[in-house]
Amino acid sequence: MLESAALKSRMASLQYSIDIAAPVHTVWTTMLGDETYRDWTSAFGEGGYYEGDWSEGSEIRFVGQEDDGSLSGMIGTVVASRPDKFVSVEYFGQIVHGEIDTTSDDAQAFVGSYENYSFEETDGVTTVTVELSDDEMMNQFDDVWPRALGRLKELAENR
Repeated sequence: MLESAALKSRMASLQYSIDIAAPVHTVWTTMLGDETYRDWTSAFGEGGYYEGDWSEGSEIRFVGQEDDGSLSGMIGTVVASRPDKFVSVEYFGQIVHGEIDTTSDDAQAFVGSYENYSFEETDGVTTVTVELSDDEMMNQFDDVWPRALGRLKELAENR
């Protein structure tokens, strides 16, 4: 289970953290389970979901619907997955109007960008830390992440 050196040193990062009064496994399954993922990520846009799974080496697609009904999103590889501890996705493409794009200038602009989720439980409280590439693609969500994590907290604490 190697973490890519690129994840640690290629780019500066944005970081968000929240304490959730729930066991780490509850928080992990709430964050990454299909139904609850769709709920807490609605802060980024209604109807978003993922295709694939969170196991190491898997391709995963984060998909949403545009106003015109076409699908858009990002495509990545789960480069590390340690249940209840850490998961990392490195991006290599995008979905534009339902088509996979890994070669355009827009797609190439965020190749190698990442999202890391860390989980640490102390005395029944789990701290979730999200680290993202600090690049043009990711920092557009800077104001949304705190709302999304707040919803994750609400969901996990009520399970």
